[in-house]
Amino acid sequence: MIWTYWLYYLILFALLLAGLALTVMTLPGLWLMLAGAAGYALLTHGWYIGWKTLIFLFVIASVAEVIEFTSSGSGAKKAGGGRAGMWGALLGAIIGGIVLSIALSFIPILGTLVGVCIGTFLGAMIGELIAGRELGRSAWVGLGAAKGRLLGTFIKLGFGCVMLVIILAVGIPIGRRGAVAGPVAPPTRTLPATIPTTR
Repeated sequence: MIWTYWLYYLILFALLLAGLALTVMTLPGLWLMLAGAAGYALLTHGWYIGWKTLIFLFVIASVAEVIEFTSSGSGAKKAGGGRAGMWGALLGAIIGGIVLSIALSFIPILGTLVGVCIGTFLGAMIGELIAGRELGRSAWVGLGAAKGRLLGTFIKLGFGCVMLVIILAVGIPIGRRGAVAGPVAPPTRTLPATIPTTR
């Protein structure tokens, strides 16, 4: 039975690496890592990864997603941009991630990240231009948004590395941390000895 768990562990390790690669591509890699951990917990009956660990991993993934989602808008704001630049950065990141990643598909893994950063830059700059800012100022806001998005992606990747270490450390199939004890034989009852009656 234990060799089966080691096979599950190796599959889990492969899923975790795939999740990190998807994170670099600005795709939901952390959720793949969480799903892999949940599947491993199910297959191993919760002996190694329990529901408390899964909840903790869910919190980490959620915080990382929020940081990445708001990073481009925060970068645009720090560069002096307004709401138009912030919303343009968010919209540009989505469009850039879809359109430009296809155009840059010859760059493995990093093509999507480059596409997202370019889309963020253009979206924030166009948003600022629509709001009436001059070209130079709008480009500066776009650059700040792109830098923020890139930083957010690397922060998210760092969270992913933390998740990988936790999952691999807790999930290693050595011993049975959360195993339920096997059936215990009921205690034997000793009948009281009968005392012969004297007549």
